[in-house]
Parts: sequence; structure tokens; C-alpha cells
Amino acid sequence: MGKFLENLHRALVLGLFLMVLLVVLLHRSSVGEPAWAGYFLTYVHVFVGILWIGLLYYFNFVQIPTMPKIPAELKPGVSKYIAPAALFWFRWAAAFTVLFGLITAAVKDDIVLTLEARAPYTTIGIGMWLAMIMAANVWFIIWPNQKKALGIVKVEDAPKAKAARIAMIASRTNTVLSFPMLYCMVMQGAALNIG
Repeated sequence: MGKFLENLHRALVLGLFLMVLLVVLLHRSSVGEPAWAGYFLTYVHVFVGILWIGLLYYFNFVQIPTMPKIPAELKPGVSKYIAPAALFWFRWAAAFTVLFGLITAAVKDDIVLTLEARAPYTTIGIGMWLAMIMAANVWFIIWPNQKKALGIVKVEDAPKAKAARIAMIASRTNTVLSFPMLYCMVMQGAALNIG
């Protein structure tokens, strides 16, 4: 089994197989129903959301604080290989989290992007707006500046340092926003039940 799990693609296929097996064993009679589709969309939304926020926390809790401690000769390993790969998954997970969140909202037909006080879905609406702000940060501030900071786009040293700082501040902003965003996403059900 160890050899099998050494390959990421095989491990992902195994995970998908186990998920499909559970779908068949637990919910095969309801798979064609609209309610099941809504819950499955929620599953996909949560999955890509975990990938996105997990990478956000990796950057902010691990990579950014650790980079100053890494010897100069080892830093290219992070900046040329690890960071670009992580940023690829980070930005696409952000896009798909928002996309599947909006699709889920549309399918469930009861969640709106409202900020109106005391509306039934204000909590999730605030969470959705925060997530869209965060995704915009990823695509329009973090990624363009990271391309400069990592040397994907060639710039002089001063603009490179400035771009790295802007990307870091935008990433920290997303970390700050993730706390209320996650609260709103999780607490929507409670908000409907407790007022």
C-alpha cells in the first residue's frame, strides 16, 4: 500500500473511489434528487475551500515566517519550485471556491448576497462577500505581485521587494478576513435557528 500511496495521482483516485463507494452505499437512492445535488455542490465547495484556506494558512503560518531562517543558497528551492506550485493551487482553489459557492447558492435558491440587517441570510451573505473580496485579493493583488517577487516576471530588485511586501500584506489581509468569513459560513444554520 505504501508504494501505491507514494504516487499523488493514485492516492487521489483512491480517495475519489472511496467517496463514490460511500455515495453508492449511503445515498444511491437519492443521488438523482435536487436536494442531493445541492449537498454535493456544498461538498465540492467545502473541499476546494479547505484547499484554498489551507494554502493561505500554509503561506502565513509556515512559509512567510520561515523564509528569513532559510539559508540563502536554499531559498531558490522554495521560490522556484514550492511557492509557484502552491500559488497555482491557491489561486485556482480561490476561484473554484467562489464559483461553487455561487452555484450552491443559486441551486439552493434561498441564499442571497445580502448585507441587509436582519435578513434571513445576512450571515452567509456577509461570508460570501468576504470570500469574494479575498478571491479578488488573490487574483488581482497577491498573484500579480508574487509573479514579480518570485522572478516569474522580471523586474529590478527594488520593485521586486516592493511587490513581495504588497503580496504579503494582501495575504495577511486575507488571513484576517478568513476568520469572520469562516464564522459566517459555518454559523449561517445557527443564525437561522437562533435568530
